[in-house]
Amino acid sequence: MRFRGAGLGGLGLSLLLSACVGGVEPPRSGPAPVDRGGTADREPSREPVRVHPSRDTGASPNIRGIQMPARIVGAVPMLPIPVVSPTAPTNAVAAGVIAGPPVASLPIDEAQAQSALSAFVTSCPSLMRRTDTSGLTRGADWQPACAAAASVPRGGARTFFTEWFEAVQVGDGKAFATGYYEPEIAGSLERRDGYAPIYGRPNDLIDVDLGAFSTSLKGKKIRGRVDSSNLVPYYDRTAIEQGAISGRAPILAWARDPVELFFLQIQGSGRLRLPDGEILRIGYATQNGRDYTGIGALMKSRGLLQPGQTSMQGIVAWLHAHPAEGQAIMRENKSFVFFRELEGAPLGALGLPVTGQVSAAADVKFVPLGAPVFLSLDRQDASGLWVAQDTGGAIKGSNRFDTFWGAGPAAESTAGGMAGRGTAFLLLPIGTVQRLNGQANGAQYGGPTPQP
Repeated sequence: MRFRGAGLGGLGLSLLLSACVGGVEPPRSGPAPVDRGGTADREPSREPVRVHPSRDTGASPNIRGIQMPARIVGAVPMLPIPVVSPTAPTNAVAAGVIAGPPVASLPIDEAQAQSALSAFVTSCPSLMRRTDTSGLTRGADWQPACAAAASVPRGGARTFFTEWFEAVQVGDGKAFATGYYEPEIAGSLERRDGYAPIYGRPNDLIDVDLGAFSTSLKGKKIRGRVDSSNLVPYYDRTAIEQGAISGRAPILAWARDPVELFFLQIQGSGRLRLPDGEILRIGYATQNGRDYTGIGALMKSRGLLQPGQTSMQGIVAWLHAHPAEGQAIMRENKSFVFFRELEGAPLGALGLPVTGQVSAAADVKFVPLGAPVFLSLDRQDASGLWVAQDTGGAIKGSNRFDTFWGAGPAAESTAGGMAGRGTAFLLLPIGTVQRLNGQANGAQYGGPTPQP
């Protein structure tokens, strides 16, 4: 929205911890996975912004059966196909690609398939236009499936996926999935004691595409600011909170709770409930270019979190109970997110709406953005069909996903404790594995055709 959109996208809440954490887990309906193993001197603006009342609740169709109160429901994930993956592969092709099980054999129910189909149709223009840095597909590969997707009859979504896609395992296929959601926090358009500013993009923040200077740096980007004649790193979280960008960035609104604002930055997007009950929706605009540090891992390593406190809710409780120490820990995460006002649904890295219980964040070097993904995990609620429509600053590597759960208490509860492990299969146009493997032998591939 990463909402994390475009860069932060999706730092999952469980990403606050470096290890798998426990959490509550709502039950899920449907079949379970089978066992396959201005200037600095100027005062910051205090002008109120326009408010767009939001009538939607942020809720998504409950295709995964989540409910409150949540309860733990485990599942037996499918086993990946054993392979030896190279160390630190640079993209999916380098990691190795092999054919997975037939799509028809995957436990995908029609409700999940229908929701995924809608998200896939939305993503099709980007799939056909974008350069796939994973190396797996070309824009033309997606054209037949995208054309077919436009006319799938009601009740035929699952059949569509079985006819036009093949399951593909990248590397060892061992998946790890966290979760994120659209938080709602209390705020104000006017400055109040104890409230923290929610900044828009600073006027002195510069984006640099290093690939424009050297082909060896293609794909690499940095952010910074000009100091005299030098480009230097942009202000970190501590400097920003101490007023370094005063007068340099618009203030969209004010957040009542600095801790909640910190977590909203991690999510990358959210809803600000104003004193009169109206909603201001804000989303990721950009980030200061500093590295992200998960504070949960720091707190755990220092023995600050007791058993049962390692969820997002436990971390928030500790930060509230220890305000001085909590502020210092939060400032160890030098990354700082700037927002923009949104209308309508939250947007992912493609600039397209993301859908709760359907959209997921992935690493574009290993997953084509817009592609369907089947996750078979040790958590029933997160198992099934997803569509990769977002990215995240901490979502890196093959088979690493961050699942989006929408808005509301159930979404917060599920995402806050999400840490699922199992197997991932990408759903790619039929013939992808044949083409990739045939390239080494000089074979040519003309394009996908539907399976009989």
